[in-house]
Amino acid sequence: MTTVFSSPPTMHATDRLLTIVNPKTLYNPAPLGYSTAVLAPENGRTAYISGQGGQDHTGALSTDFEDQVEQAYANLLTSLEGVGAKPEHVAKLTVLVVDHDMSKLDILTKHVKRVFGDTLPAQTLIPVPKLAVDAMLFEVEAIAVVR
Repeated sequence: MTTVFSSPPTMHATDRLLTIVNPKTLYNPAPLGYSTAVLAPENGRTAYISGQGGQDHTGALSTDFEDQVEQAYANLLTSLEGVGAKPEHVAKLTVLVVDHDMSKLDILTKHVKRVFGDTLPAQTLIPVPKLAVDAMLFEVEAIAVVR
């Protein structure tokens, strides 16, 4: 069953659903754009967002890595809106990066912080040799919790 929201529910600071956990005895991952763990409430519904690549609404795909990252996060935001969620509802991200190296980490961190601010989800980065479409260089999927 699919429910379509004509406009997503609004959220106020007091409605925070997720609890971010960064134990003081572990390395602080926030400067790299993620949290160690995120606790979801018992009464939340889980939304699973498929991997979003850097294609625009016409299917066009830039050859530039940063352009693809920016478009993929824009696509993720649109997908979240479709299920009535916002970035602060995202508990977990998985990012797939073709031929990852440390030069790409600054780009990834910049964009995840731009989208999520201080509400950084748990995150896993997986380097891969190739994605579903030959020209894809980046993909991001999410797990969100909504009421």
